[in-house]
Amino acid sequence: MRAPRPGKPAASLRIVRASAIALALAGAPALAQIKVGSPWVRGVVPGQLATGAFLDITSARDAALVKVESPLAATAEVHAMEMKNNLMTMRAVPKLELPAGKQVRLAPGGFHIMLMDLRQPVKNGETVPLKLTIEYPDKTRETLDVKAQVRGLGTTQEPQR
Repeated sequence: MRAPRPGKPAASLRIVRASAIALALAGAPALAQIKVGSPWVRGVVPGQLATGAFLDITSARDAALVKVESPLAATAEVHAMEMKNNLMTMRAVPKLELPAGKQVRLAPGGFHIMLMDLRQPVKNGETVPLKLTIEYPDKTRETLDVKAQVRGLGTTQEPQR
């Protein structure tokens, strides 16, 4: 049996450690770019075909929410509500800007996600899957899977933390 050459095991160990660190660092920024908090969906009455989804979202760098999907709805869009001439209006927005480091709140009466043409009713306590597509200024995209709990009818406030 031959004895290992001096320095050989140490060099191999350094390469393995360097590779492990590089892989860990490569994955870390993607995981930490977007934070989603307090996701919830408003419950519906029988026969109602639309509801709203709400959450807080913070991006570590400038980005935009450009697409929302859910298997429970034929259509999911980001909407904005605003008062114009004493009339509350709601419209779809093509994207929602996420300035770096600033929390953007999607809440009743403001920006929110509309889930339309529901495939089944949503009931209090159930979970609704949402897929958010985030686009960065360099046009790269990231998708996030979010689970939003259904809260009772008449809910206008975010869940207590």
